[in-house]
Amino acid sequence: MDIERALKEKMIEVSSGDLPLCCPPESAPLWRLHPRVFLPIEDLGDVICPYCSTRYILKDQQKIKMEEKE
Repeated sequence: MDIERALKEKMIEVSSGDLPLCCPPESAPLWRLHPRVFLPIEDLGDVICPYCSTRYILKDQQKIKMEEKE
């Protein structure tokens, strides 16, 4: 398997509507479950789950920062 493809498969884009972010997502298959953890993605725009190494990327981080300033 190509390394880039393997890394891409463990990357999930989320939006502000998905916050607060937790892993594993509710749609995860049973074999991929681990203890649920809430991941702080708001500040940096991306975060990696300490259990499964899935990388989450926040698509609309700029929108969240603008809302915080208001």
